Amino acid sequence: MGEKLQACVVSYADDFVILSRHRAREALAWTRQVMIRMGLALNEAKTSIRRAREEQFDFLGYTFGPHRFRKDGHWYLGASPSRKSLARLKPKVRVILNPGNVGAWPVVRDRLNALLRGWSSYFSYGTRLPAYRAADNYVYKRVLHFLRRRHKVPTRGTRRFSDAVVFSELGVLRLRHVHLGLPSCALR
Repeated sequence: MGEKLQACVVSYADDFVILSRHRAREALAWTRQVMIRMGLALNEAKTSIRRAREEQFDFLGYTFGPHRFRKDGHWYLGASPSRKSLARLKPKVRVILNPGNVGAWPVVRDRLNALLRGWSSYFSYGTRLPAYRAADNYVYKRVLHFLRRRHKVPTRGTRRFSDAVVFSELGVLRLRHVHLGLPSCALR
């Protein structure tokens, strides 16, 4: 298919994307025929043709397509963690930082850091700083709420549990620092 239709297949298990410059409809028809011969069917609800240079699409937790460079506003083709991926992280953080969790802080922190480390390892490709910042902000808010309740702090607790305290003294992993470091595969 690659040479004839000028297309490339990117796959992971049963999910795949076909990248084609000019013959996307032909590539889709060819794929349907091959799938039928194999006794399989495409999920029509998840099947679509996109202009990846002009519109974004999600695949395996990433958003691919045009991205705007924050500093000067120019457009580039890239990848970033999708909004859905960030939204799926939040309930997992909330479960760990549930007010009913009576575990010692080092145990709670280590579970939280393991979750964040795993998430950042998977999402270590592409433009990740905005997603990491959003995750850091959410984690700080949840840790603050968790510790305020645990220590019965009558105020908002931002002096006692400031951003600097949470991410340094209390040892919570700050993802935007992971972003600035070496890629996770280089740390092995």
